[in-house]
Amino acid sequence: MRTIIHKADSRGYADHGWLKSYHTFSFAGYHNPSRMHFGALRVLNDDFVAGGNGFGRHPHDNMEIISIPLEGTLAHGDSMGNEGTIQPNEIQVMSAGTGVAHSEFNGSEVDHVRFLQIWLFPNKENVTPRYDQIKIDPADRKNKLQQVISPNPNDEGTWIHQDAWFHLTDLDTGNSVEYTLKGEGTGVYIFLLEGQLEVAGEILERRDAIGITDTTEVALTAKENASVLIMEVPMV
Repeated sequence: MRTIIHKADSRGYADHGWLKSYHTFSFAGYHNPSRMHFGALRVLNDDFVAGGNGFGRHPHDNMEIISIPLEGTLAHGDSMGNEGTIQPNEIQVMSAGTGVAHSEFNGSEVDHVRFLQIWLFPNKENVTPRYDQIKIDPADRKNKLQQVISPNPNDEGTWIHQDAWFHLTDLDTGNSVEYTLKGEGTGVYIFLLEGQLEVAGEILERRDAIGITDTTEVALTAKENASVLIMEVPMV
């Protein structure tokens, strides 16, 4: 087993007033040659957007884009004709493929929104752009793994054009789950949303992360109540 630790305070940070964004990997004005990606995982941004603000319409291509709201309401619009909002306990995916333009705004004029913006390199380029949005039940991750993304349209959750699996779990203090890797040549990137977690002999605090390769399974134990995002991705 090989591990790499990314502490919360080691992330890049941009403060634009209305937008406060932590970058786990190099993004926009933050460039760190040692923090370009973890396998197919290219972007992991932890964003705060003030009320009445957001990202105007802008283009993407050949990227799998995932949004996970943590607080508040995120309003989405795109060139495929999709318009709507997403909230906590919903997952949004967009396969940019041959090209798509979208906007992401705070759905409230007053309250802030916090969300994770995640990009993965696809396993197939120039696909027809695609959008999906699902609701998930928080009860389904209480002290167990809840799959929210996979490569297979027939599996639990939604799917993307990549051999990647995302799971969420909410662990009570002292509880553990064991994650078994599903793919070949994959690694797992574990991002602690809240609480305190022990993984691979390391203690993670809020917004810390650990990347793990050369293993087939990983045990996660909550030292304090913990909310966790687990991302298994190809390493090549």
